[in-house]
Amino acid sequence: QMQLVESGGGLVQAGGSLRLSCAASGGTFSRYNMAWFRQAPGKEREFVAAIDWDYMTTYANSVKGRFTISRDNAKSTTYLQMNSLEPEDTAVYYCTADANKVSTGPGAWDDWGQGTQVTVSS
Repeated sequence: QMQLVESGGGLVQAGGSLRLSCAASGGTFSRYNMAWFRQAPGKEREFVAAIDWDYMTTYANSVKGRFTISRDNAKSTTYLQMNSLEPEDTAVYYCTADANKVSTGPGAWDDWGQGTQVTVSS
């Protein structure tokens, strides 16, 4: 089971940028598929982006062209670069990992971090 710790959240104005980090431990990071989800108050957790062990990426339509997911296997860390942020991006962002699959459904993922708050002001 992977232990995941997110960081990098904060308060930013609309149009600004943030970079989230997810430090992983407890497994062979290079073999894991990684993803970011987010959850706004009163809403369900939703898929944001994923990167598989072979560096193939997938994005939600709402963030395509604005967000970039990446990984550094030497540092066992996944990143989410978020540009052109909008108030609708306000949410708690969660990092997740799975050794066997990539899915846009949160229930399919095994290991989760505690989340980091991103707030975008208008």
